[in-house]
This record gives sequence, C-alpha cells and structure tokens, in this order.
Amino acid sequence: MSRTRARSDTHRRTGTTRRVAQLALLMASIVLALVPSAWATTKPRASLTDIENDVMCTACHEPLAVANSPEAQSERNYIRGLIAQGLTKPQIERNLVAQYGEAVLGKPPASGVNLTIYILPPALLAVGIAILAVTLPRWRRRTRAAASEPGETPARPLNPADAERLEQELSHFRG
Repeated sequence: MSRTRARSDTHRRTGTTRRVAQLALLMASIVLALVPSAWATTKPRASLTDIENDVMCTACHEPLAVANSPEAQSERNYIRGLIAQGLTKPQIERNLVAQYGEAVLGKPPASGVNLTIYILPPALLAVGIAILAVTLPRWRRRTRAAASEPGETPARPLNPADAERLEQELSHFRG
C-alpha cells in the first residue's frame, strides 16, 4: 500500500510541479511580451546632426548642416540646449518654430496652402499618365493606318507655275 501511496503522491507532486512550471512559463512570456512595448514607449534621443539636416538657417536660408554664419551657430547652440533638456525631435522642431518662425523648417508643414506642395506634383503626374494612356493608343492606330495604306494618301495637285518649274528642273537631269 505504501508503494501505491508513494506513486500517487509522486504523481500529485509532478502534476503540481508541471502546473507551476506552466504558470511560470506563461508569466515569463507575458513579461517578455510587455517589455519590448515598454522599451518602445521610451522617447528616442534627438541628435544635433539629425535635426541640422531638417532645419534651415534663418539668416542665410541654407540647411543648418552647411550654414556657417553667426545666426547658424546661435541656432545650433539653442538646439544643443533643447537636446540637453531631453526633448525629442518633434518637440525641438516645435520650439524652433516658436523661436524662429516656420521659415526654420526645411520642409513646410503639410497643412493649409502648403498642402498643395505635397498634393500637386503627384496629381500632375497622375494626370500626365492618364493623358498618355488615352492619346498613345490613338497615335499608334493612326501611325499603323498610315503605314499600311501608303498609296491611299491624297496628293494635292500642283499649281501650273510649280508644275512648269518642276518639269524644267527634271529636264536638266533627263538630258
């Protein structure tokens, strides 16, 4: 009887151990699933070189990365201060717009009248493609029709003065 009891105790313990192991595995997988999302919510650190490429010098109207004026140095120092405060790139760009105006942005914001800058070129490209899609088949049909019927092209009669001059010119070669 003690063997049977020992076996049932062993099965009970292994069953409990398995459940504990499964629960631990489930908890570990939940923690691992949540950790990357916690890391993703951390703010990306802004860098001066990244911001310099997207911002203009307000004095010389060049990208801040290539500008070398006192105003450009002042903008760089202002950006360094904002980076030291731990601000993200969008926050720094908003501060720059508040400090220097929208002229500081390398790309205008996609709102209002500036939205046409982003919509117009693709729209013109689409219209051009549509026009070509309609007109190219027509041109090709006309070209094929003209090439297949060379004798069918109507010839205009020459006026008498041109006909006489042509005969005179041809007589020089015939003779």
